[in-house]
Amino acid sequence: MADVAEVTRAAAPGGGAAAGSPAIKTVDLSKSFGHTAAVAGLTMTVPRGEVFGFLGPNGAGKTTSVKLLLGLLKPTSGQAWLLGRPIGDLQTRRRIGYLPELFRYQAWLSAREVLALHCELAPLPRSSWNDEISTALETVGLTDRAGDRVGTFSKGMQQRLGLGAALLGEPELVFLDEPTSALDPVGRHDVRQIIRGLASRGTAVFLNSHLLSEVEQVCDRVAVVDHGRVIASGTMDELLRGTAVRVRVTGLAQADKNKLAGFGKVDDEADQLTFTNLSADRVPDLVSQIVAMGGRVYEVVPRHQTLEDRFLQLLDEEEDK
Repeated sequence: MADVAEVTRAAAPGGGAAAGSPAIKTVDLSKSFGHTAAVAGLTMTVPRGEVFGFLGPNGAGKTTSVKLLLGLLKPTSGQAWLLGRPIGDLQTRRRIGYLPELFRYQAWLSAREVLALHCELAPLPRSSWNDEISTALETVGLTDRAGDRVGTFSKGMQQRLGLGAALLGEPELVFLDEPTSALDPVGRHDVRQIIRGLASRGTAVFLNSHLLSEVEQVCDRVAVVDHGRVIASGTMDELLRGTAVRVRVTGLAQADKNKLAGFGKVDDEADQLTFTNLSADRVPDLVSQIVAMGGRVYEVVPRHQTLEDRFLQLLDEEEDK
């Protein structure tokens, strides 16, 4: 609850002279805890109105990065700006929404009372509270449960409530940390619609999620971080330009399969061999090589690389380094 209170926002957007600046800009932002570097030289720019995915394995520095940007932690070095102002600026915080990964709301309060508390913390003009709360409840699908105590809510419903709190006051920048982790497929679809709606009105969305299929569907650009630094970034087309080919084959010994590594990274699952980043013009050569080694090819299926494929590939490359 304290995290949410720290970054509530004002009712009306208005960046003034900073209105044309990026939603987020960082230059060599770093954070160390003792001798451990949690974030190391983070440099990135997120334009307004963009849905930006921030991806990485556990311990990669994602949550620490978000807390640095929100002013909940002080950086060891480097600089960062949100909506044109240095991180930690109080007035800027009021124009930012935040749904933390670990959210807790008072079980004895109703959903409407929780949102009213956040309106007061923002602070929003009291005259706007009723409209703000009603709109938030409708947006996240909790209108019918507005008067029910939070203690009766499922985790998914509490996550919807937290998202509603993050949307109060029409923020210009919204941080969502694992916003669909507790939701069913219908709930995840609803959140995607909400995120697209935010972007269409010019709000930047910084999305931290382990659900890569969700990120692939909704994000304009993504950055992959590992050990506190960005190892790849770009649009989906830029990151997923590789092609994977799945070959169903029998009759190959393990030593023969190992010889096929020259065609790209191989995922070996019994009679299914998947080759990552194999160009289409090399597929006939691959099939010829398999046949020459005594293998029998039953199926060759080219497919575009998924974000999960690319994510795992990038991490493997970093580990090899």
